[in-house]
Amino acid sequence: MPAKLIVTVGGVFLIGLVNWYFFFSRRKVASAEVKGSKIQEVKIVVKGGYSPDVIVVKKGIPVRLDFYRDETADCSDTIVFGDFKIRKPLPAFKTTAIEFTPEKEGEYVFTCGMGMMRGKIIVR
Repeated sequence: MPAKLIVTVGGVFLIGLVNWYFFFSRRKVASAEVKGSKIQEVKIVVKGGYSPDVIVVKKGIPVRLDFYRDETADCSDTIVFGDFKIRKPLPAFKTTAIEFTPEKEGEYVFTCGMGMMRGKIIVR
């Protein structure tokens, strides 16, 4: 009987931990820096997710996101910005630049090719 109780309590704890990680853990947020050439730029590391995974940019100013893919996992080999009609491969251990100009304020999701890893662009 005590073994069943320990397994049940352990299982409930692990379920809670998984839910916290996916739904309540703090997201990393970065505001784009405007460089001398009037381009907003952010460096993003791809390794089991995107870091930072929330990026704040200004409307009407070109954006360059430099994705450095620090892994070889199949899921992260493509980046997709559906709202901007961008789909680009991300070679492992290299930096790939994605450039676009956001014309409307709002929140725009970007994902890996499989849709499992997610990030967000907030345009203000």
